[in-house]
Amino acid sequence: MYEVMRSFICRGCSNPVMSTGHTSVDIGASANLEVVDKFCYLGDMLSVDGDADAAVEARIQIGWNKFRQLVPLLTSRDISLIRRGRLYSSCVQSSMLHRSETWPVRKENKMALQRAEMRMVRWMCNVKVKHRVPSKELRERLGIDDIILILQQNRLLWYGHVLRKEDTDWVKKCMEYEVEGSRPRGRPKRTWKEVVQKDCQERNFNKEDAMDRGRWKKADIDWMMIRMVGG
Repeated sequence: MYEVMRSFICRGCSNPVMSTGHTSVDIGASANLEVVDKFCYLGDMLSVDGDADAAVEARIQIGWNKFRQLVPLLTSRDISLIRRGRLYSSCVQSSMLHRSETWPVRKENKMALQRAEMRMVRWMCNVKVKHRVPSKELRERLGIDDIILILQQNRLLWYGHVLRKEDTDWVKKCMEYEVEGSRPRGRPKRTWKEVVQKDCQERNFNKEDAMDRGRWKKADIDWMMIRMVGG
């Protein structure tokens, strides 16, 4: 599959006359694929721009749908805040982070996720913005972790899984794959690899640590505990 990706050439893009405006791609064997700006694949929204904006927007919407379905339970005074938090983490937060391991997230994406989560958290705790209760305190009441920390943890666990694969594995090759050709003007978009490398620098992780699955996972959990205790 990896070799097919390397050898594939879009007939529309390779032809100067058809370099713009084509609506389908001929892949041979009398088969055409429609050209679209974005599409959903295995629950994740893939965008032609290569960023995570469409995916984050879609998952936030799905998260709200799940939350509204569970509002009678998540806001019931007959259920403790801790139990509400567990229900939220299992059904809502997990749906918002589905397939997020490969998102090349930007600051704007993180802020969108946090804004959505804090609206839900305040709703569950029956606390309004004007009450000025810190977000950390509300999360502690529910016993949940910051959605951005969970996102980072999932991304690093997936990164370690890929690093442990054989060098011939196409998934690992894709991580090192570089698209040939000239880049458009302006600052290039942030890649997933750059995001996960920054995660490793922030947590002082090395590639060698990932070779031991148990040590890599333990280091990640230990860092999460220190972050939560230290704020």
